Amino acid sequence: MDYALTNLNSRELSTLEAIKNAVVNDNKFLVNEAILEDFIKDLRGKTDATKESYYKGAKNFINFCEARGIQEVEERDITNYYNYLISRIGKPKKEDGLTINSVNMFLTSLRKLYKYLEKKGIKNLASNLESVKSTRNHKKDPLTKTQALELLRSQDRETVEGKRNYALLTLLLHTGLRTIEIERANVGDLRTKGSKQVLEVQGKGHKEKDDYVKLSPVVYEALLDYLATRKDVNPNDPLFISYSNRTKESRLKTRSIREIVKGCLEEIGVNSPRITTHSLRHSAITFSILGGATLQEAQSLARHENINTTLIYAHNLDKLNSNYEEAVDNFLEA
Repeated sequence: MDYALTNLNSRELSTLEAIKNAVVNDNKFLVNEAILEDFIKDLRGKTDATKESYYKGAKNFINFCEARGIQEVEERDITNYYNYLISRIGKPKKEDGLTINSVNMFLTSLRKLYKYLEKKGIKNLASNLESVKSTRNHKKDPLTKTQALELLRSQDRETVEGKRNYALLTLLLHTGLRTIEIERANVGDLRTKGSKQVLEVQGKGHKEKDDYVKLSPVVYEALLDYLATRKDVNPNDPLFISYSNRTKESRLKTRSIREIVKGCLEEIGVNSPRITTHSLRHSAITFSILGGATLQEAQSLARHENINTTLIYAHNLDKLNSNYEEAVDNFLEA
């Protein structure tokens, strides 16, 4: 049954029927999708979006049980479901991977479902189910200002390949674009909105180019200087192309982008597993905050859906710039 808020009352289940469908003799939850509508009706004062989120989360648990032939939910089933969700964190989306936020949404929905069932006399097996804590640190480091400037200055802008690499690195460091977004970019995605130059973007998980990043004069001029080296450029042509013999003039793929950036970093002596192509995205967001951008402006640059993700950058900077270690020294030495 697919949930639609407009069909919330399409199946009128009395409380008595709901209890009959949900309870067995030993007060266990009998897996039954019919209970879901009564569960949603019980969520008084919640917005439609919240109700829909809880419905999807609870239905995900029921699907998990049905796929494994579970009819009466026991404590071990809750544990197995938790471990199942955790195992999917960080996996690619095509492999049904989940983010920490998605996992926590599923867990919250399950806790809410069991609070509802508890009122019907069913033992609450999810009361001790804890959300997954998100790390306050990144697995990759941003570049320092000195490293970023050295990286850009090291490019030979007299050669075609050097112009491309400079434009690529400048775009990454100033806009925080992801490699997949650069791979998808076409020449025709360079546009003017109002008085600003922008690059239209097909973001991660999006099916079309429904967003954009603003380009500063430095970035826009670097792109134009590079594109001027290419003949007969059409709007549908890739923004960045390969110059290797095997894939000459074909679209630059994410793997090639990473190899180019890694090579450029190694040329300036930066060779650390914690500094990769993704570090340039971290650098752009970090530099924007250090340069005076508000959290909302940094969030807009990063295109984070949740400002809490942007707050991680601010937290790390605050921690580095604080003097708590000196305070300990001063106290002990006083």
